[in-house]
Amino acid sequence: MAEKVSGKAFDVKIFMRLMSFAKQYKFRFTVAALSTITLALVAAANPYVLGMTVNDFTNTKSIDNLNFYILVLLGLTFAEVILQFLFIYNANWVGQHIIRDIRVKIFNHILKFKMTYFDNNSVGKLVTRVVSDIETIAAFFSNGVFTIVSDILKMLVVLVVMFVMNWKLAFITIAVLPLLIYATKVFQVAIKSTFQEVRNQVANLNGFVQERVTGMKIVQLFNREKIEYENFVGINDKHKKAYIKTIWYYSIFFPIAEILSSIAIGLIVWYGGKQVLESFTTVGAVIAFIKMSQMLFRPLRQIADKFNQLQMGIVSGERVFQVMDTESFISKEGTHTVDKVQGDISFKDVRFSYIEGEEVLKGVSFEVQKGQTVAIVGATGAGKSTIINLINRFYEIDSGAICVDTIPVQEYDLESLRSEIAIVLQDVFLFSDTIYNNITLKNENTSLEEVQEAAKKIGIHDFIMSLPGNYHYNVKERGAMLSSGQRQLIAFLRAYVSKPSILILDEATSSVDSHSEQMIQYATDAITEGRTSIVIAHRLATIKKADKIIVMDKGNIVEEGTHKELLKKEDGYYKNLYDKQFSLELAS
Repeated sequence: MAEKVSGKAFDVKIFMRLMSFAKQYKFRFTVAALSTITLALVAAANPYVLGMTVNDFTNTKSIDNLNFYILVLLGLTFAEVILQFLFIYNANWVGQHIIRDIRVKIFNHILKFKMTYFDNNSVGKLVTRVVSDIETIAAFFSNGVFTIVSDILKMLVVLVVMFVMNWKLAFITIAVLPLLIYATKVFQVAIKSTFQEVRNQVANLNGFVQERVTGMKIVQLFNREKIEYENFVGINDKHKKAYIKTIWYYSIFFPIAEILSSIAIGLIVWYGGKQVLESFTTVGAVIAFIKMSQMLFRPLRQIADKFNQLQMGIVSGERVFQVMDTESFISKEGTHTVDKVQGDISFKDVRFSYIEGEEVLKGVSFEVQKGQTVAIVGATGAGKSTIINLINRFYEIDSGAICVDTIPVQEYDLESLRSEIAIVLQDVFLFSDTIYNNITLKNENTSLEEVQEAAKKIGIHDFIMSLPGNYHYNVKERGAMLSSGQRQLIAFLRAYVSKPSILILDEATSSVDSHSEQMIQYATDAITEGRTSIVIAHRLATIKKADKIIVMDKGNIVEEGTHKELLKKEDGYYKNLYDKQFSLELAS
């Protein structure tokens, strides 16, 4: 996943793309915008009325007039409170709805990625994109763009009022403005690269923690606690340094901004005092100018801060859009749909490589007839698991053809094809949920009664009923509350309940105890009956009944036949493999 900085202090293209998500919330967006505009007018009116109040009272000493002006100021304050509420609520409402939409869109996009994408990208970084980066985009709307627009409008209205009241005093007030604007621009450019670095370090931190927590058994088994702790300290330190760099820029900019605004107030008092003495202006006007200068400079200082929120949102948007723009999909051009496939499978000179130039399958050809059970055996890395990945179209082949019922898999509607295939993997993945939900994957069309009936047929109902809560027992994350053999049995039931036409078992008995293996063997016989089955086997004793055994070595098929036929081949690959495994079992 490429991490790039656009190099711009403000990326208009990303900004407009983020803003495009607000189109469907026009009403709320308009209310927030109108509140912002009106708020600017009301806020600017406040110091102007204050100046009038001071002038009127010093001239007339009228309590009635003073009370009137006080009521006007109270009314303006009340209006400002209402407008602030409308602005803050609607701006945040729009922001939260937009990030909901973006999060749904990016998650839906990720669901369609090829397995290659997940092979090459950190899960922790993807989690950062979907959660943390999108939360930052929310701040882009609530504390960024709306607030900046509000502050800019307020500043423009204040400037207009200043020049209408006293253009000379207005020029004196804004004399330091160019310096502050220049300092703000330099600050914005400098801070963007630091924010990008902060986001990168957050992603690295998330990725590191996610991997180590997931692999905690390995960490503890190999006494890696101290090493991983030191690695974490290093990554965390990089994260700290990235944040301190942003603090460094803040600590320089804000004192400069504060000094410049204080100088502006000093100039107003000095020049305004002279004008009062020469009767060119009033005390009320000077007080109004002091108040308006604060309204002018404080938003400018805040704009720099809010602009950082805006930039952080744009940086996060840039990273989120990198994922959303990634084209890593299995082609869905196929339109052929079926209610049920027969189950004939054929590989015709199939070549495939995960990495270009390094072929894993080197012209593999074989056929599986409807209802047959075919076993695939061979050493690690021979290409056995790759074959099942290709039948499901987790990856695209380099050349050749894979057909189901004589139709190339590329011509099938992807959802239709995969609904006809069920896989039981060696490493079973279970969600942190009940056994029932892990079996049905929350398919509302599969009732508890159907699941129980299926469990009885394959002989695992009693095992599930022995658990506390039986079918409603929560297996926790990755099925941690169950043994590996029990997880395999749940996976068998999940495959069986889906009523597939084609069943694939990937070394489903390679790491279980003898009792579980007997249950799994019974379940295997039950679920393979009457349907096309491909069994990738580690223990050769479990595939003696297979209709055909395909022997693979280094991406090629070296032998084919039944168990008895292959054992008759003197010095055959399968016979040597079987004899070696059988002798090891006897020795143990």
